Amino acid sequence: MITDITDYFRDGCGRCARFATADCSARLWAEGLAALRRLCLAAGLTETAKWGHPCYVHAGRNIAIIGAFRGDVRLSFFNAALMTDPEGILQRQGPNSAHPDAFRFTDRAQIEAMAPTIAAYLTEAMGYAEAGIKPPKVAGALDLPEELVEALDADPTLAEAFHRLTPGRQKSYVIHLGTAKTSATRQSRLTKLRPHILAGKGAMER
Repeated sequence: MITDITDYFRDGCGRCARFATADCSARLWAEGLAALRRLCLAAGLTETAKWGHPCYVHAGRNIAIIGAFRGDVRLSFFNAALMTDPEGILQRQGPNSAHPDAFRFTDRAQIEAMAPTIAAYLTEAMGYAEAGIKPPKVAGALDLPEELVEALDADPTLAEAFHRLTPGRQKSYVIHLGTAKTSATRQSRLTKLRPHILAGKGAMER
């Protein structure tokens, strides 16, 4: 998995066998990714690499992440529950997504046509970060570590696998990650635990 953002736009995320090949989704959607990247940077967001993808940060908070899939290119928002979505155009990334959180595009022209709208949505999300506003917690739900929430928001495949786990297995990840003292350690553990989640296992299962 890449850690240098330049590598992503050249070779992809590094999370599958298509990395650095002509069949890599990042190469197939290079123009769309570049267009979304320009909009995020023009909004004043700071670019970094997280979970193998370009992640855009403001006021100490993750705002959005971009990625290429087989059928489209996406701009996904963190803390999607806060987004007002006045035009009703955000889409859910999967059946287990709690809120509509993503723009999906199938060509660069769509991105360019929606540039003012995308910029407005980014500005809205940045405003919540500046004000320190976070989504309300759902009563009775597990109190997930922030790093896990962000990883699930950024990775639809991981999110669907996690939500299919039994409550006990979900709790095992909360406990295991909660014992880490730093955010960097929690992110490192998540990277190692991703195959376990996808396999339907608990944190300590082998």
